[in-house]
Amino acid sequence: MATEKKNILAKLYPVAIGLLLFALVVVYKLISIQIINGDKYKEEAKTRTVKRFPIPANRGNVYSADGSLLATSVSRYDIRMDLVTVSDKNFKKHVKGLAKAMAKMFSKSASEYETRLRKAKKDKNRYYLIARNLSYTEYIKVKNFPLFDLGAYKGGFIKEQKTVRERPIGRIAERTIGWDEKRIGADGKEFSARVGLEGNYRKYLRGKDGRRLKQKIAKGQWKPIFDAQEVEPVDGQDIITTINTNIQDIAHHALLGQLEKYKAEHGTVIVMETKTGEVKAISNLGRVKNGKYYERLNYAIGEKHEPGSTFKLMSMVVALEDKVIDSGAVIDTENGRWKVGKRIVKDSHRGGYGKISAARVIELSSNVGIAKIIQNNYKHNPQKFIDGLHKLEVGFKLNLPIKGEGEPYLPNPKIKEKWYGTTLPWMSFGYGVEITPLQTLAFYNAIANNGKMVKPLFVKAIKQQDVVLETFKTEVINEKICSQSTINKVTEMLKNVVKRGTAKNIYNKNYFLAGKTGTCLVDYAKGKETQYIASFAGFFPADNPKYSCIVVIHKPDKTVGYYGNIVAAPVFQKIAQKLYTDTPILNEFEKLKTNYASLENAYKGYYKKSQKQYKNIPNVKGMVGMDAISILENLGLKVHFKGSGKVKNQSIKAGAKLTKGRTIVLELS
Repeated sequence: MATEKKNILAKLYPVAIGLLLFALVVVYKLISIQIINGDKYKEEAKTRTVKRFPIPANRGNVYSADGSLLATSVSRYDIRMDLVTVSDKNFKKHVKGLAKAMAKMFSKSASEYETRLRKAKKDKNRYYLIARNLSYTEYIKVKNFPLFDLGAYKGGFIKEQKTVRERPIGRIAERTIGWDEKRIGADGKEFSARVGLEGNYRKYLRGKDGRRLKQKIAKGQWKPIFDAQEVEPVDGQDIITTINTNIQDIAHHALLGQLEKYKAEHGTVIVMETKTGEVKAISNLGRVKNGKYYERLNYAIGEKHEPGSTFKLMSMVVALEDKVIDSGAVIDTENGRWKVGKRIVKDSHRGGYGKISAARVIELSSNVGIAKIIQNNYKHNPQKFIDGLHKLEVGFKLNLPIKGEGEPYLPNPKIKEKWYGTTLPWMSFGYGVEITPLQTLAFYNAIANNGKMVKPLFVKAIKQQDVVLETFKTEVINEKICSQSTINKVTEMLKNVVKRGTAKNIYNKNYFLAGKTGTCLVDYAKGKETQYIASFAGFFPADNPKYSCIVVIHKPDKTVGYYGNIVAAPVFQKIAQKLYTDTPILNEFEKLKTNYASLENAYKGYYKKSQKQYKNIPNVKGMVGMDAISILENLGLKVHFKGSGKVKNQSIKAGAKLTKGRTIVLELS
């Protein structure tokens, strides 16, 4: 018996010793956690459960020149509920009222909401989701629901505010307005997407973020807590752009209509104020898979391409400045074919133009004519021609405040492996060179501005609420790119391009336009199917230019049409016509082939007469469209019109009862 007892004790001793050692280890760990490393673990626990989060600042607004909102930050709210902080008494008293309010505002029934709330209360849910992405108005309504109106502690109300960027005018000018945001790339990594004005003026727009404490209450869930050191965010400043929403809308739809008509791949249009360089409209539309057109890329600023015949004006200006030719000099374009080396320069007109003046070379857009002028006068010193282009600021970037400007390219005679015997003549009509639409427009605008080249301007001012903090003035690139004599000569050529040249299809005797057509082959050296770029660059009114404009349309359907005069020029015409009609340009009457005084008197007399006949629709047939529209709109009618010139027909007959707000359509011819 004694022996058995000793055996049992011998087995228990190791167990007892093991338990003693385990207890000592536990005691040591407790002492280590609480005393030796207590401060360290307390700090770690605090940082794991309480963390400081940024409060994003509201970005500044982007406004058009006429005060319309182009981009703005809008607050959105996620609403959650802490059901632990809500007392049982308050919950029982208000849960039905809260469920009814939620049912009235949201999609589910009151009984379903009540069931869910009761379950969340039972589960002690401290972060129960009520609604996501509410507007400010909706947030205020929810905040005043039963129970929530008791506040954060008694009602368990939790709001989480965020800001999103919205564009009230939609996707018009989207690429130019741009964005500044975080995105996920194809590799799954986050990157900063900064494009257009939003990206390049971010230092003004972004503001300064605030800070607040949040407590971790569940995996990935953080609840805001009271913090005496909470820092409120400082909102960003506003930028006032040069964009005019009316002109932008006109340009956008004129371009869109032509892209759809000719089934083109993409296109761009820019309208710039001549004196200031302010960009009043810029539209970039590309076709997507469903056949619709959207602002995909900023072609106006970023896409360099061979300009084709719009470059002929630059070649002509160099030749006139160097006095190697005069506008009246006779150029033999022969039969529209001229061999240079092993290649042949061709005119689009079958049979050629024969002997014509240098001015007519531009008016008729003769490749042979301009190639002969440049090749015959610069073949022994091609660098002189390149230097002449550089004096015109051609071949240089504009250094815009928007990233992504295309790098222009002019061949260099000093690089022999890239300079051929045919490089110079082909350059003269826009092949072998690359330039962006906006760079081309800057040159044409300089011609319209009596030789002064100005930098395109996109932003006029920076504001904080109603206080102007900074203004941006017109920057002059070159006070005079060429002589006034040359300006006068080429301006006359551009007028005649529209009056009797390649763009005579857009000529209108009631308002005079000036410009140059362009039709350029693309992919011709790559063995692909021949495609074209159609373009038109110019200004209006021709005699006292207020706006310059360029239209470039890539790869129209050849079976429908591809020449610059029929694809691109009509966009220019529609914009000019609409601006003449909606915002008559000063002294416009002087440009009409009608005596100013008699027209003015007739207008005043008719206006008085129409005012007396306010009970009936007046007869406006035969009147200039601009005058008829003004009279009818003053009578309270909504006026739509088709065509240009004088009124041929009116949809509501003269003498019909006048009803304000009624729509009348005028057919102009």
